[in-house]
Amino acid sequence: MITEPQLVDMIKEAKAATKAKKFKQSIELIVNFKDIDVKKGFALNEVVQLPKTSSPATVCVIATGDMGTKAKAAKADSVIGNEELDKFGANKRESRKFINKYDFFLADTQIMPTVGKTLGQLLGPRGKMPTPVPFNAPIESFLARFRSSIKVRTRASLSVSCKIGDESMDDADLAINAHAVLSAIEKKLPNGEKNMKRVMIKTTMGKPIKQIQEVKKKYA
Repeated sequence: MITEPQLVDMIKEAKAATKAKKFKQSIELIVNFKDIDVKKGFALNEVVQLPKTSSPATVCVIATGDMGTKAKAAKADSVIGNEELDKFGANKRESRKFINKYDFFLADTQIMPTVGKTLGQLLGPRGKMPTPVPFNAPIESFLARFRSSIKVRTRASLSVSCKIGDESMDDADLAINAHAVLSAIEKKLPNGEKNMKRVMIKTTMGKPIKQIQEVKKKYA
């Protein structure tokens, strides 16, 4: 698989090739696949924890009682319970606006059936169904893990794109994140790295920088 030093070179090139903007641009990793039959239901829906982060993911916790209290103490981005779920169940427009605010959802296993009934039809297609948190599990640990994670998701497609950081981050740190994502993807492919056709890096407004020729030849 492509190495971290090679990824560093690609990241440097991607940064140099883009013009400065008034906003902080994301650094994105793109992977194209090959020799996979998408008609057989090929899909990726993975949560990957990034070793290096500059801005935490937003996490909403759906819980009541002790877990809800602990989630608030741990400063979850939002904590909602049965009352809020009932309101969202009656107003799909507000539900969509709420769901779009957060990267991840965590839910007490005891409240999961209610979540499925009220928000399941909206959360499912967006790949945001809550991760169940067992009773008495350390919600603080769950929050810490998901705040430093990203979602790698594609369905019936031969490519996937995800954010690995932003342009303010060190090139080496971005390369570490990219390598972590590539390793996670490789494990989910039918034939591992042999199914990776091309790896690219780009900034939000920049052009994709393709992996160096030597890497493509190695797996030709």
